[in-house]
Amino acid sequence: MRNAPNTGGYAPVSTTDNNDDAIDMEDLTIAKPPPIETFNPRAFRLYRRDVISFSLSLLVSLPLVMLFAIVTGDGFLFGYHSSPSTTAAPKPNNKFIIPGGYFNTEDGKWAGPTATGRQAFMAQTREWGTDLGKGKTWVPNEPLQTQVPVRGGDQSERGKSIFEEMGFLAPYRPSNGFGVEEWPMPEGAEIVQVQMLSRHGSRYPTIGSNVYGFGERIKEAKKKRKGGFKAKGELGFLNEWEYELGKEILVPKGRQELYDSGVLHAYMYGKLYNPNSKIIVRTTTQDRMLKSAENFMAGFFGLEWTRNATIEVIIEGQGFNNSLAGYLNCPNEGKVDGGSKAREKWIGVYLQNATERLGKLVEGYEWTVQDTYAAQTMCPYETVAYGFSKFCELFTYEEWLHFGYSIDLYFYGNDAFGSPVGRAIGLGYQQEVVARLQNHTLGYSGSQINVTLDNNTATFPLNQSLYFDFSHDTNIISILTAFGLTQFAGTLDPGKYPGPHNFTVSDMTPFGARLDIEIIKTQRPILANGEVDDVSGGGETKYVHFVLNQRTVHLGWSLEECDGKRRDGWCELGAFLRAQERMGREARYEEACFGGWGGEKKNWEYGGVWDGVPV
Repeated sequence: MRNAPNTGGYAPVSTTDNNDDAIDMEDLTIAKPPPIETFNPRAFRLYRRDVISFSLSLLVSLPLVMLFAIVTGDGFLFGYHSSPSTTAAPKPNNKFIIPGGYFNTEDGKWAGPTATGRQAFMAQTREWGTDLGKGKTWVPNEPLQTQVPVRGGDQSERGKSIFEEMGFLAPYRPSNGFGVEEWPMPEGAEIVQVQMLSRHGSRYPTIGSNVYGFGERIKEAKKKRKGGFKAKGELGFLNEWEYELGKEILVPKGRQELYDSGVLHAYMYGKLYNPNSKIIVRTTTQDRMLKSAENFMAGFFGLEWTRNATIEVIIEGQGFNNSLAGYLNCPNEGKVDGGSKAREKWIGVYLQNATERLGKLVEGYEWTVQDTYAAQTMCPYETVAYGFSKFCELFTYEEWLHFGYSIDLYFYGNDAFGSPVGRAIGLGYQQEVVARLQNHTLGYSGSQINVTLDNNTATFPLNQSLYFDFSHDTNIISILTAFGLTQFAGTLDPGKYPGPHNFTVSDMTPFGARLDIEIIKTQRPILANGEVDDVSGGGETKYVHFVLNQRTVHLGWSLEECDGKRRDGWCELGAFLRAQERMGREARYEEACFGGWGGEKKNWEYGGVWDGVPV
C-alpha cells in the first residue's frame, strides 16, 4: 500500500485524532508508587512461571492471528490498510475482492499488460538534419525530438508541428481552442470547486495495435533466405530495424505529462485544498491508470503526497461497473464499428500516393496501404518511447493532417455522437459530476456506475473542493457526448478532408488530456458581456466553466438552457443542472448497451447515427 498512515497530512495531528477512545491527558492523575517490599523467593518463582506461560501462549497465538488477517484480506496488521475515515468501506458486490480494500494500490490484479520495451538511447541514435548551416539551426530536444524534416512546407511556416496532428497519440499540449476567447476572472468572482477528469499519459501500444502486426510482418519477411526483405532509400533503415516497443504501460514522457499536469493544477487550484483534510482520488486498476494518478499526485503535492490524498482503485475488467471505463459494461459497444469503417475508407484515399511511393523502396515484400498506415502510426509511438523516430519523416505535412483526420473519424463514429452507444458509455461519469454538485450519493442503477462505491461517502465523498479522476481517451470523448456538448456533433465526411473542424481529437484527448470543471461563485450576477450586474439587484450566483486542455468549451453553444451569447462560455449552475436532468433520458442506456438494435445495419453504420444513440 502506498498510502502513509493517516497522520492528517502536514497539518498538526490532533491528540484525539477523532477517536472516542482517546485519553484526555488532563484527566490523568499520577498514582503513588507502591512501597518497597523485601525479596520473596516463592513469589519470584510464581512470577517466572507466569512469564514463561505468557510467552508460550503468545508464540502459539501470533501465527494464528496473522493467518486470520491474511484470509480476511485485512492488511491493518501489516501496515498497508488505509481508510479515509473511521468508517470502513463496504465490501464490493463483485465476485473478486481487492485485498486490502478499494485503497490498495499494490495488489496488481487487473493491471493489464505491463511489458516494457527497449530503453531509449537518444544521445546515440538521434539524427541531425542535412540542412544545418543553410539558414536553419539545431533545435535541442525537450525531451522529444519533434523538429523533424517534413516535406510539403516547413512546420514553423505552417504554424503547427506534425505532432499536433496525431490525434489520441499526440503528446500533451494545450488545445488550440474551441472558438471561445479566454477572459480574466471578473471582480468578486471566486472558484470554489474543481472536478478534474484526466487521461493517462503517453504509453506503449495496446494489445492488437497495427504497429505490432507491422513489426511481425517485417520480421517474417526478413527470415526468407531467397528473395527476402530488402529496403532502400528512405526505408533503408528497415533493414536493421526491429519492433521493440513494450505493451500499454507509461513511457517516461507519460510520467512527465502527468507530473507536469499535477504541478500545473497545483498552481491553478492549490488554494482549494484544505491542509487539514485527506482527499480521495479515483483511478482504475490498469497499470498506466494507477501510475498516472500517482505521478499527478506527486506533481500536485510532492513526493509525500500520501499524507494528503488516498487513491481509490476501481476494478477495470469486463463486466465490472466503472464510470471511468464505461464501455466495459456495455455489451453492444463491441458491435459498433462505424468509425472503424470510416477510417478505413479515408486511409484508402489519403495514403494512396504514399503507398505507391514507399512500395517502390521495398523488395521481397508486398507493401500495402495498411503497412503505410502502420508506419505512420509508428512515428508517434516510437517518438514517445525513444525520443525520436525515423518513420516521422516518411510523410508529407498534408499526410499528417490527414492522419489526424483518420483518428477523428474513428473516434466520432465509435465513441461520440456518431456512435449508438456514445452517450450511454459516458453517462455514469456525467451522473457522478451532477451528484457531487447536488451533494448526494448515487444509490440507483440506470448507468454503469458502481453503486457499491457511489452510495457510500467513504468511497464517493461529497465534501471535497478538489476532485481528481483518471480515465481513458475514448471514455472522455463519450463523457463529453453524455454532457450533451453538441458543438462536437456533425458527421465528418470519410471521403474528403474538411479543413479545420470542431471534432478534433488532438485538441480533445491527446495523451495527458484533462477536463477541468470549475464551479465559480460571484457576489452578483455576471452579464453576458462579462461585466458585473450592478442594476438588477441580483445576489450571489454560481456558474459552471468547462476547461478542456486549458481552453474554454462554450456551454451555451450546446445546451439551450445556457446563454449562448455569453462571451466567457460559462453557464449559470441552476441552468446547467436543468440541462443535465434530461441527459439520462437522452442517453437511453439500457437500450443502447443491452438492446437488440445491432441486427439492423442502419442503427450502427457510419452516418446513420447523429445523436449518440440508436436510430
